[in-house]
Amino acid sequence: MSAPSSEANLRLVAPRAEPVPVVFDSPHSGKAYPADFGSIAPMAVLRRSEDAFVDELYSAAPDHGAPLIAAEFPRIYIDPNRDLVDLDPAMLDGPWAEPVVPSRKTELGVGLIWRLMPPDAQIYDRLLSVAEVQRRIDTCWRPYHAAVAGAIDDAHGRFGEVWHINCHSMPAMGNSGTEDGPVARAEFVLGDRDGTTCDPAFTAFVADQLRDLGYQVKLNEPYKGVELVRRYSDPAKGRHSLQVEINRKLYMDEERIERNGGFSTLKANMDRLIAAICAYARDRA
Repeated sequence: MSAPSSEANLRLVAPRAEPVPVVFDSPHSGKAYPADFGSIAPMAVLRRSEDAFVDELYSAAPDHGAPLIAAEFPRIYIDPNRDLVDLDPAMLDGPWAEPVVPSRKTELGVGLIWRLMPPDAQIYDRLLSVAEVQRRIDTCWRPYHAAVAGAIDDAHGRFGEVWHINCHSMPAMGNSGTEDGPVARAEFVLGDRDGTTCDPAFTAFVADQLRDLGYQVKLNEPYKGVELVRRYSDPAKGRHSLQVEINRKLYMDEERIERNGGFSTLKANMDRLIAAICAYARDRA
């Protein structure tokens, strides 16, 4: 299959070339806001949460033999890059039957179900029903994770190793509601949870590719990687996951959420990076 398939609020674009042991996923580029969202925040505020256009920046992946998975639902509705236990029970109208272990992300209002758009824009003026949160999990979170896990398992089963690229973008500046505070960020941040989610040689390879393209790169600062790289990585068993954060100033107007004049240049460079990653994996599998 070479055409995109769409089901359960996600898109899966299968390889259009000889398959390689690489999987790309974009969990936060979705912009189909469900009718039952029930937010009080203006759409202009909600859309600031999107990793807008990231799925487009990686759209060449299938041409190099790697599947591309992208969420259609917005992360501010439910965040697939959070564990199911990362939930604030104070947001609910009744008891939650499953374990709850709120993380620092939840304390900042950006857990599994976001409470606010950082730094201080409230998303709801109501408690969420237990039923609607469960519905978001069943119709969005679970199918997305099933698609990512399935693609990774398929590649690993075929090749014995797999390299998973978790694709994101980040605001050019942090703010008082982010863990790094109001500071300027690098052009790219690679997150491997301090060397635990992939072979450090692969992280170094991707960093070198980006630096050769002229970009400033930092490792694990301020983003180390969250649930998707944690859940699906096991370097000792040949399962390598790396989070890649792109500074939005490189390709978009953050206020208007529109591509800027740098988009085409970045897109061409991302095509080169994708080709290099797929060649790296092909040579080692």
